[in-house]
Amino acid sequence: MTMSIPSPTPTPDTVRSHRRETYKPGATIGDWRPEDDGFWESTGHRVAQRNLWVSIPALMLGFVVWQVWSVTVVKLNDVGFGFTQSQLFWLTAIPGITGGTFRILYTFIGPIFGERKFTAFSTIILVVPMLWLGFALQDNGTPYWELALIAAVCGIGGANFASSMANIGFFFPKREKGSANGLNGGLGNLGVSVVQLVAPLVVTAAVLGAPAGGPQHDAKENTDIWLQNGAFLWVPLLVVMALLAWFLMNDLRVAAAPFSQQKIIFKRKHSWLMTWLYVGTFGSFIGFAAGLPLLIKNNFESQGYQATTYAWIGPFVGALMRWAGGWLSDRFGGARVTMLSFVGMAASLVVVIFALPHGGDQGSFWAFFIGFLAAFAFSGLGNGSTFRQIPVIFRDQHMREAEDKGPEAQAAALKQSEMEAGAVTGFSSAIAAYGFFFIPAMFAAMAVTSALWLFIGFYATCLAVCWWFYARKGAEAPS
Repeated sequence: MTMSIPSPTPTPDTVRSHRRETYKPGATIGDWRPEDDGFWESTGHRVAQRNLWVSIPALMLGFVVWQVWSVTVVKLNDVGFGFTQSQLFWLTAIPGITGGTFRILYTFIGPIFGERKFTAFSTIILVVPMLWLGFALQDNGTPYWELALIAAVCGIGGANFASSMANIGFFFPKREKGSANGLNGGLGNLGVSVVQLVAPLVVTAAVLGAPAGGPQHDAKENTDIWLQNGAFLWVPLLVVMALLAWFLMNDLRVAAAPFSQQKIIFKRKHSWLMTWLYVGTFGSFIGFAAGLPLLIKNNFESQGYQATTYAWIGPFVGALMRWAGGWLSDRFGGARVTMLSFVGMAASLVVVIFALPHGGDQGSFWAFFIGFLAAFAFSGLGNGSTFRQIPVIFRDQHMREAEDKGPEAQAAALKQSEMEAGAVTGFSSAIAAYGFFFIPAMFAAMAVTSALWLFIGFYATCLAVCWWFYARKGAEAPS
């Protein structure tokens, strides 16, 4: 449903004043009307784009910190740590616990303190786990409990997604939310691929010089490596992005809301239904990204396939497809794209299951890998489409309730819908982030094929929910 929201048209003098005093980098913005075409063209688009393109690299670095363990564990035993495969999977999984838990906190705390300030703060504190990890990796006598604690602290990087996505949604009009959220989330998700691609390259030489410390000996390759470089490399980049966020982004007063107002989302049925769907899409994406390197190492390394060569490609494809999912949803509807996502992921995992080694069969690496690439691609589509669905669902429902109540009630309903959509976006991402923990943990606790069949069954429930509530003719909340 489309409804026009009356808003005053600013005079040229007012627009110039706002540009000079209100909309400059670092300012707190009180008057923000993205649905007003005149305001959007004269001022809003420029300011929103500036905030988006600072948010993206900051979010990308959060994902780097969150996923650094997925590639670090691959080399731990080669330099003398001596952990079991189960322990390595747990080190990969632990950041998912703290990432998901802190996302819940970050969902509600950002609007309280202001997203510009909170983006800068949540970025700079990630320097701590990167420094700690870099120093710990230089001593293969570092106890397992300490590495597990570092992994938990690294998980905080994943929490940045909740506040970042909720924030960016406020800046854009309804017609561009899917693309904007797709770009922010998709390019931010690229941090998974970036760390899995770059870290294995920088650990092979003393590229950071003497301050980064000496090498460890890789017994498997019979060469020296600098494992700590995969952590230290990101420290200066985190500092730079924190400064850019502080000086170039904006706080929106319209996005400010105490928890007492935000908690209304827990009474909304669609908060829980969309969280269920996002667990299926993003939970799969982040969990597969965490688990794939060790799956390749454990099942196909003996055949000559290296995890560090291939693992980064899957998250890269999924991250790019997130933008495509938002873009397609803006044009064809989010629910349709979400359904396509679940069908595609299920079919892809069937291919993966039959390509894995079993019995005396060595399996097929290329069928396995192509199946996973397809699963990542379809999960990316679903990540983009679900985040387009959320603001549409809440906006349409609130506007229907205010349809005959006059301009003031309609404007209030629009503001309420934006606040609730932002909170649901963050909360759903928090719950879905536990996929980072549960998928590697399931791979550690049971046969991989059994875990994959369980995922396929879960996708079937997601498909049913999406069709019944959002996609079928006469659905309660078409989106």
